[in-house]
Amino acid sequence: MQVARIHGSGDLQLHNEPVPTPGPGEALVRVTAVGVCGSDVHWWREGRIGDDRVLEPLVLGHECAGVIEGGERHGEHVAIDPAITCGRCEFCRRGEVNLCAALRFAGHAPHDGALREYIAWPEHCLVPLPPSVTDIEGAMLEPLGVALYSVDLGGVSPGTSVGVFGCGTIGLSVIQLARAAGATRIFATDQPGVPHRLEAARSYGADAFAVSGGDEIAAILEATGGRGVDVAFEAAGDPDAVETAVAAVKPGGQAILIGIPSKDRIAFTASTARRKDLSIRVVHRMKHTYPRAIQLVESGRVDVRSLVTHHYPLAQVVEGYAIAQERSGIKVVIAPV
Repeated sequence: MQVARIHGSGDLQLHNEPVPTPGPGEALVRVTAVGVCGSDVHWWREGRIGDDRVLEPLVLGHECAGVIEGGERHGEHVAIDPAITCGRCEFCRRGEVNLCAALRFAGHAPHDGALREYIAWPEHCLVPLPPSVTDIEGAMLEPLGVALYSVDLGGVSPGTSVGVFGCGTIGLSVIQLARAAGATRIFATDQPGVPHRLEAARSYGADAFAVSGGDEIAAILEATGGRGVDVAFEAAGDPDAVETAVAAVKPGGQAILIGIPSKDRIAFTASTARRKDLSIRVVHRMKHTYPRAIQLVESGRVDVRSLVTHHYPLAQVVEGYAIAQERSGIKVVIAPV
């Protein structure tokens, strides 16, 4: 089978490898869709995320779906939950599975992910997809889950005002989820060089502004009567977006930081955050979101299909990653088979 492995910064290569043999409790899955996440681009571009580095060739890919091959569930279309938790540590016992002390996560060194034709994965991590949910939508349930967990942390409820700073896949998903949760005013920003992302934000109900030397913050404050938004979501992994989130949120509000910064540092003006007595949460993946995410997609309350702008076969994986890095679309999906 074909497998894409990253060997280091900017070095993504195709290999021919044997089809894996499932171990106890595992099933063989034919991988049909793998989304390219911003974190995948960090691995490819920098060969690392934070203090985790590529020490051996690594298979990326954690936004994934496929079809089970063999066994009692043969032919079943599934989303692949990339997180394999221990179920025994204090965090798992408390239900905080995203903090599992022994977590194995697909595509995060040293654990191989799904950017290959077949993967052997624990059956309990294979989430059945309803007939109306496509494999591509199944792969999109993982980033939707991160957005859903973020909105949960922000406590968005009817009448809430929201700011979303960064209009990639997760930011645009946050906009849709905030609208579904009853937010009445949603503001969004991104760089002027990605007008298609700002237009997508508008199509989902946000007032979207291109970043313009602080003018976008002034516009948000003016639209909210000078008070700022109730909850700010930073979804860009960019220092300026963090600063904007802190500046645009109201006193006593919440800033939810989702993005992964390239330099592994988050900074903001301390006096602004202190005087506002802000609550700041930093998001780590997701927990217990697949059932709700499936319901939201199946019901049509959230549209993840429109976020997918580019499709590539595994043979063109490098081209797909380049498009994701350039941000010339929104979501790139690789089809291994």
